Amino acid sequence: MKKLIFLYILFLFSNFPAQNGKNISFKPGEIWKDTDGVHINAHGGGILFDKGTYYWFGEFKGDTNDAQVGVTVYSGKDLYNWKNEGVALKVSEDPNSEITKGSIIERPKVIYNTKTKKYVMWFHLELKGRGYEAARTGLAVSDKPAGPYRFIRSYRPNVGNWPVDFPDSQKRRVKGEDTIKSWTPKWIEAIQDGMFLRRDFAVGQMSRDMQLFVDDDGKAYHIHSAEENGTLHISLLTDDYQDFTNEFAVMMPSDFNEAPAIFKKDGMYYMIASGTTGWKPNPARSFRAKNIFGPWESLGNPAVGPKAETTFDSQSTYILPVQGKKDQFI
Repeated sequence: MKKLIFLYILFLFSNFPAQNGKNISFKPGEIWKDTDGVHINAHGGGILFDKGTYYWFGEFKGDTNDAQVGVTVYSGKDLYNWKNEGVALKVSEDPNSEITKGSIIERPKVIYNTKTKKYVMWFHLELKGRGYEAARTGLAVSDKPAGPYRFIRSYRPNVGNWPVDFPDSQKRRVKGEDTIKSWTPKWIEAIQDGMFLRRDFAVGQMSRDMQLFVDDDGKAYHIHSAEENGTLHISLLTDDYQDFTNEFAVMMPSDFNEAPAIFKKDGMYYMIASGTTGWKPNPARSFRAKNIFGPWESLGNPAVGPKAETTFDSQSTYILPVQGKKDQFI
């Protein structure tokens, strides 16, 4: 792990300008401007590398957390200099649309499907006026990396399905479990026993902070905070990357992880996540596993140096393998 390079929350890092006006390095904590000299606005993002170009997708943020614009996209060749390509996924003016202006769109991620030749975007969606109650995942598709992306649908995944290796003894609801006081030892034990899995079995599992990962064999996975953010779910997507299969696993039940970011090195899966402390930063967490469905081993806080205890006042969102740089990740 010490040989790997991690930079948390891409939007907090900015560039050091060279004399020719181009950026030649990252400079944390300062304004990072695009090639037009405007502050990059792509929060909670993810990066796609396609045909020699990096594409950075993220949330456009204004004065509030509500989506007023949509998902923005920037392109670049060197990770230092980014051109504003506009809005990849626009919010809708239709008040009946699930992505209407004023909804909440977070953590957009894009992967390319070599079979369908489509660019597939998944994101965390909250319906307008409902706070974080809906806990849905949204899907949009495009023929081009920078879009525009066409919104397909949103929903809670894994309706009517149990996670792999989930024992039959835990599939029946326990009388009175919905009245257990939150954050008590009994409540934590109930989460470990599958309380929220049982509650949401018929309507679909919650999906908030999320991540996409394409494995060496081309299979894609959707990783998201579920069960009131108490447990991460890792779900296998269909071959076209546009739906969920019936196969998913739970990771670290009742550990309360969000902001998952994953990569693979030497056949081992590594994940970095955050605790659930709202908008306040906390120590990062790291995990590893030989199988993406687990079991996962906790490795502790991977951050070192000043402000490591708050992950440098940031939070993980994506881990990018640097093209042409062996064993280097951003």
